[in-house]
Amino acid sequence: MSATAPHLAKQVSGKKKNKDDDLVAKYAPLVKRIAYHLISRLPPSVLPDDLIQAGMIGLLEAARNYNSDQGASFETYAGIRIRGAMLDEIRKNDWAPRSVHRKARMVAEVVREIENRTGRDARDHEIADSLGLSLDEYHHLLQDANGHKVFSYDDLGVDDDSMSCGLSESLPEPLEGLQREDFKRNLSQAIASLPERERLVMSLYYDKELNLREIGAVIGVSESRVSQIHSQAVIRLQARMSSWNN
Repeated sequence: MSATAPHLAKQVSGKKKNKDDDLVAKYAPLVKRIAYHLISRLPPSVLPDDLIQAGMIGLLEAARNYNSDQGASFETYAGIRIRGAMLDEIRKNDWAPRSVHRKARMVAEVVREIENRTGRDARDHEIADSLGLSLDEYHHLLQDANGHKVFSYDDLGVDDDSMSCGLSESLPEPLEGLQREDFKRNLSQAIASLPERERLVMSLYYDKELNLREIGAVIGVSESRVSQIHSQAVIRLQARMSSWNN
């Protein structure tokens, strides 16, 4: 190695570090935006600062690993990594009691049974009757489950690794790619088949990134009712996509 090689390597490394620092500074507000979008659906025990700290680590990793040749913009790539880091932090400190997870699975099973038997959307009062609950008790159960079920796309098989496939990893084998595309197509169809109000809430929440209070103002119901509708929509999706978990 020539005498100038270490010097050149140090220069390249310094330029890369400066570029990474510039990306982190520029996209730090994205971390806050994602954190406060998530925090609106979580209990008070989850602190925004904890999510922001985890998100900043995700942003740093994104800045170090981003490759523009892979086709995605840095903002898209970083957004996935930031959100993934925050979700990892929440999972690591899982606040949801086991009873919440158990009840959410129980509701999904009841929804699946009713819809398979009737060939139509399961209705609130039918689900409540099958669970041996009053309608108010069922809605309260949905309220409790909402924070947990916010992340139940993972239960359906959609996680940040699958979302970022092709951004930071090698392309999957052909069969794996076909299976993923088949899953996405079926999930899209399941979302499209949701009852109108549930479909609207999902669209406003995930596509438009409105919080629960803002959605309530749009559709004319309380924030707690939006929480219940959202929870029921995701549980219904889990029930309809159950074959992908088997």
